[in-house]
Amino acid sequence: MAQPSVILATGSYDHTIRFWEAKSGRCYRTIQAQESQVNRLEITPDKRYLAAAGNPQIRLYDVNSNNPQPVMSYDSHTNNVMALGFQCDGNWMYSGSEDGTVKIWDLRAPGCQREYESRAAVNTVVLHPNQTELISGDQNGNIRVWDLTANSCSCELVPEVDTAVRSLTVMWDGSLVVAANNHGTCYVWRLLRGTQTMTNFEPLHKLQAHNGYILKCLLSPEFCEPHRYLATASSDHTVKIWNVDGFTLEKTLTGHQRWVWDCVFSVDGAYLITASSDSTARLWSMSTGEDIRVYQGHHKATVCCALHDGAEPSAA
Repeated sequence: MAQPSVILATGSYDHTIRFWEAKSGRCYRTIQAQESQVNRLEITPDKRYLAAAGNPQIRLYDVNSNNPQPVMSYDSHTNNVMALGFQCDGNWMYSGSEDGTVKIWDLRAPGCQREYESRAAVNTVVLHPNQTELISGDQNGNIRVWDLTANSCSCELVPEVDTAVRSLTVMWDGSLVVAANNHGTCYVWRLLRGTQTMTNFEPLHKLQAHNGYILKCLLSPEFCEPHRYLATASSDHTVKIWNVDGFTLEKTLTGHQRWVWDCVFSVDGAYLITASSDSTARLWSMSTGEDIRVYQGHHKATVCCALHDGAEPSAA
């Protein structure tokens, strides 16, 4: 099966994962994830595999074959897996779950290599661009930095007590981190390097972005420079695009009929894909704010999307 240059996948409460031709909107492959809903999707940096976070397992599927069965399963979580991601070389994967743990998995070996206890349901985990710190956000409002070198929690923050942190995002150069919560608020910090390797958070801005929940926040990628944007997807059916310089509202993307659960930028930041409870995913032009493609086929809420339209990392 020839590998498409653009890999776009969506996951739904209908227990399926769908692969789409980004330009035409045609669905060319459907995977039945029988035993579980799909909470989160992530594509490996080399574009070979798609990881799907479910309840409670993570499944790894081959992107370039029609094999409906996963090539690997990761099974030590005991509740919904809500966060997922890969180290830049694709050697290991990290995950966060409602079981209160953050885990690290070596893709070349069975089982879980490390586990960190957040003591509350983990909603979001991001990897700092330095590849040595994970930042997690949980249902009790805690943000924790996990130092992978020291193998310990190096920093704890509670921006708003008892307000769930829904989503975290870090700027590609490691200069900013944004946390979005259930009150529609984004907290923005500058990330400062101390004399040690530990990351320090300097409060920069508090943004009241939506009246409803923010379900996903995402900073634009490196190749979007010199523009820097923050996208916030909300239960109010919209996605808002903020200019990071001053956090002014640039655009409001309207078209979804229900909650917008997830969003992902194209590699150059020119497009945004969104996933919604209205069972569709949409492709938006960042320059016009218009939706230029609707991906229809799921029968229930579409809650996650993954896009890889960049080059694979070159072999070192």
